[in-house]
Amino acid sequence: MMLTSDETARVIEALLFASGDPLTVKELVKATDTDTESVEIALRNLRDQYSSADSALQVVEIANGFQLATRSEYASYIGKLLAPHANRLSKPALETATIVAYRQPCTQAEIEAVRGVGSDGVLKTLVERELITEAGRKQAPGRPLLYVTTPQFLHYFGLASLAELPALEDDSEADAVEQDAAQTALLAAGVETGPSI
Repeated sequence: MMLTSDETARVIEALLFASGDPLTVKELVKATDTDTESVEIALRNLRDQYSSADSALQVVEIANGFQLATRSEYASYIGKLLAPHANRLSKPALETATIVAYRQPCTQAEIEAVRGVGSDGVLKTLVERELITEAGRKQAPGRPLLYVTTPQFLHYFGLASLAELPALEDDSEADAVEQDAAQTALLAAGVETGPSI
């Protein structure tokens, strides 16, 4: 049974509502038994519909997929409801995630050189929370593990892709300056566009 464009939009809206994770166009095509063009048109129509309705909800492109989400102006109210500090990153975890985001793939030693302190526990926490992952080994003595960010990292900070990371100023000073700038930039991206989990 072929869906009309209105039916496709309603089905996609229901799928986005029911899914806790962003859904790719490919997943939506498969779930609706339609084609890519129909799904993209339905997504555009849903975005326009939520914008023109002055709704507290919106369709956002995040982590290489689409999700039904609340608008950022309601974050403080939602935060009160959902235990505001339950899933936030600590300052060391934020620093480490920032370094991985801007320098990936990178090793633990490279991360520690920038931070100036050991990062064993923080790396373990970030891997457990699926914000970073191991991505093979560096072709160097000892073959240390390499770390990269994950789609969950993009989701956490409300980014569609790593290309949306704020640009760092070109600076040839010490790594500490880079760390501070990167942390500030990533924190700003997360606060302005991403969910607080």
